[in-house]
Amino acid sequence: MSEDGVRETVIAKAARAKEAARRLAYLPTNVKNEALLAMARSLEERTPFILEANAQDVEAGRAKGLSRALIDRLLLTEARIAEMAEGLRVVAGLPDPVGEIVSMWTRPNGLLVGRMRVPLGVIGIIYEARPNVTVDAAGLCLKAGNAVVLRGGSEALNSNLAITRVIAKAATAAGVPDGAIEFIDVTDRAAVNVMLRLNDYLDVLIPRGGAGLIKTVVENATVPVIETGVGNCHVYVDKDADLAMAEAVVINAKCQRPGVCNAAETLLVHQDVAEAFLPSAAEKLRERGVTIRGCPRTQELVPWAEPATEEDWATEYLDLILAVRVVASLDEALDHIYRYGTKHSEAIVTNNYSSARRFVTEVDAAAVYVNASTRFTDGGQFGFGAEIGISTQKLHARGPMGLKELTTTKFVIFGEGQVRQ
Repeated sequence: MSEDGVRETVIAKAARAKEAARRLAYLPTNVKNEALLAMARSLEERTPFILEANAQDVEAGRAKGLSRALIDRLLLTEARIAEMAEGLRVVAGLPDPVGEIVSMWTRPNGLLVGRMRVPLGVIGIIYEARPNVTVDAAGLCLKAGNAVVLRGGSEALNSNLAITRVIAKAATAAGVPDGAIEFIDVTDRAAVNVMLRLNDYLDVLIPRGGAGLIKTVVENATVPVIETGVGNCHVYVDKDADLAMAEAVVINAKCQRPGVCNAAETLLVHQDVAEAFLPSAAEKLRERGVTIRGCPRTQELVPWAEPATEEDWATEYLDLILAVRVVASLDEALDHIYRYGTKHSEAIVTNNYSSARRFVTEVDAAAVYVNASTRFTDGGQFGFGAEIGISTQKLHARGPMGLKELTTTKFVIFGEGQVRQ
């Protein structure tokens, strides 16, 4: 397709979404909820159709040599589709944020001033090999009264097309305006470049993916961006940690699903417990296929560990690789996280109240944990149903973005003929 053809295609889909957003903004809650439930039913009923499309993507991905972590992100199963459907049902059961009166007050002149929650409008989502994002984004945007323009990665094209056809058809049949869920099926990167500058059609862009994608969107977009972050997440095992608890937290944070942004990438261990903790924990990690890249002290305690480089401390592996460093103090751990962290999710394992308080206070991240795995940084785990992404920036939204983060507010003022003197 020519560059002009790509631009025309993207604009046509964005224009349809913009027209749909006008009606979506005041669509009754019961209609939105029924649409979400219909979308969930359709996902379950059309599971074989979706799995067939996904199998094509997985086969092509393996042929191209995609990493184990990327294949895991791409892969759909009956269970994962069922989880996607359940996520839509959870969103349907959540309170509708649209129309909520956030605050209200009366001025001395009798004016009643209120702030009401309203949709953002049209949201563009640019993402990589995660077909579940198609469902999460569509469901959350719909419930919050927004139209959505989706542009997934080429690796998941067949999966995303199948999913979009299933859920968009179900939503429209339930009374949602046609065009509310649009998918850009152009694999040419020029399609992304067009989206980045569609200020007349898109109200906000949300990139979900690796550091390269996010950097490209942030640096080149003229449309406002909510930045979802790379997850170079840490677990710090304090000198006052329960070591059995620490071992369980570390294994879960690294191994439960290594190819996602809230998986731990670096383990920091206080020198006072390193000898008691690291050999056993490292062996259990190795049993689960984890490669350890460690500092010199780590290599003394874990002879099979590979030497860590400066690059390792700053890397989001998204794989069964863990950087390990022995630190002399909580201060050194905090300094390491400040230098290499990406403000996503950080955890401390400790029974020391003062250490926990310092960690929570001094670590600058969207989610900070005491005695729990970083894997909980997730909209569903926080009770939001699904999530549109995990924001690591500080303006508008931070952390898992649910329904309220997909709205803004407007002032509504009631008077009785007041005029300004």
